[in-house]
Amino acid sequence: MSESGHSQPGMYGQGRRRRRRRGDRDVGAPGQNLSGPSRDREYQPRERRDGSEDPPGPLIQKTPIILAKPPGERAKPSQNTPVSGAPVLEKPIMLMKARDDGGKPGTPPEAAAQLTGSGPSKMEREGQRPTQPVYQIQNRGMGASATSSAVDPMVGQSKLLPPEKMKHSIKLVDDQMNWCDSAMEYLRDQTDMLVVGVIGLQGSGKSTIMSLLSANTPEEDQRGYVFRAQTQEIKERGGNQSTGIDFFITQERVIFLDTQPMLSPSILDHLINNDRKLPPEYNLPHTYVEMQSLQIAAFLFTVCHVVIVVQDWFTDLNLYRFLQTAEMLKPSTPSASHDSTGSSGNDDGAEYYPHIVFLQNKARRDDFCPRNLNNMHMVVDKLMAHSHLKYKGTLSMLDCNIFPGLGQDYLTTEVNMFLLPMQENDGEDNLTKAGTGTYPLFSLLPGYKGHPAFPTMVSKLRSQILAMPRCQLSHTILTEKNWFHYAARIWDGVKKSSALSEYSRLLC
Repeated sequence: MSESGHSQPGMYGQGRRRRRRRGDRDVGAPGQNLSGPSRDREYQPRERRDGSEDPPGPLIQKTPIILAKPPGERAKPSQNTPVSGAPVLEKPIMLMKARDDGGKPGTPPEAAAQLTGSGPSKMEREGQRPTQPVYQIQNRGMGASATSSAVDPMVGQSKLLPPEKMKHSIKLVDDQMNWCDSAMEYLRDQTDMLVVGVIGLQGSGKSTIMSLLSANTPEEDQRGYVFRAQTQEIKERGGNQSTGIDFFITQERVIFLDTQPMLSPSILDHLINNDRKLPPEYNLPHTYVEMQSLQIAAFLFTVCHVVIVVQDWFTDLNLYRFLQTAEMLKPSTPSASHDSTGSSGNDDGAEYYPHIVFLQNKARRDDFCPRNLNNMHMVVDKLMAHSHLKYKGTLSMLDCNIFPGLGQDYLTTEVNMFLLPMQENDGEDNLTKAGTGTYPLFSLLPGYKGHPAFPTMVSKLRSQILAMPRCQLSHTILTEKNWFHYAARIWDGVKKSSALSEYSRLLC
């Protein structure tokens, strides 16, 4: 027994040999015996490993306490332990969370157990290191089915490419007044779009104007326009080129809708001469032609932000009566079946009405006279005084620097009207010579036209149209694909409208 009461283990026992194999702290020269009796003087008594206290006795200096694992949990000694007098340092354990939430190769099981424990780790408190970003723009508006875990980075990069450019228009409504689904492949899930429609009488230049506003320039050949215009042969026999509704979308996400002529005599002549079978609800061909025109106009008043009314002379009173009738037969805006807080569109269930632009095509030089211009604005304002269509306040020729000498307050009743002159032909000499009797120098100068050149006027008109306000069409914000389904539902409702059926019976 030692002085402190502890039992001194044997110098040559089993426990002594275990400590010597594990530690190997004092290694002498080869052949030196370290287990001799001289080691007894260097032994320092230690406390019990079972944690029992020393019995009461004389106060002595306590030895340092070393907290070590029990013998059963100690790791086995390594065979490649270096023979040195310095203490052996164990390999440190890196407690880091992998990006794939799994353990790193070579991480001990104790470290993995600590990562999956109940308490939050340091990396979880400070935030996980961000991985390489994945563009997920293609998931916008696709619902909860497109989760971030199923996104492929290469697919995300391909969705960032510009949309496919259309080369020509396609059918949205065919000549039999049936809806077509071919335009769906060109639409995307984004809400920044503008829908522009056009209506007008036959031969007024609707398709040409829509082509110039969308994708073509006046210098190009008209045979390559996205909306096919009347050929010379069709003009000579009094026919029409467009049938139904044609669709075209630009890369700036502007949708253009070209329509067949309103109240067209050529369509009526085609129905009579070819003995086409009419629907059972229509008895007379002219009633069917008028109802087709009203259906198209009421449809555009519901699904378009801007509707352009094209005229090639000023003015036809029957056209204004037609616009007011189409406004009366327009389908009502669908009301919200749920709380639509945050929407910036129709407030308090207000009815939607588009912006109307009266385009005076093929205008003469006298039409650009300020006095005549003021008179035209006054006439249109009086004819549309009781209309809910937005026909004033969003387009102005005075803001385009077309009339530099006129002030902003010259037109007291300014409506959305734009004058477009006659398009010059490339093969003709556009220089109007001065009259005879003048000096030869002045005879070579161009004559006064009263307006800028035709390409300049088209550019100013395009800027005005694309800057029109984009009001909300429905009680909710529509993407391009949502607009397509919404328009298909509106077209089906227009064809089955009871108001149109009642109006057709009144015509008969």
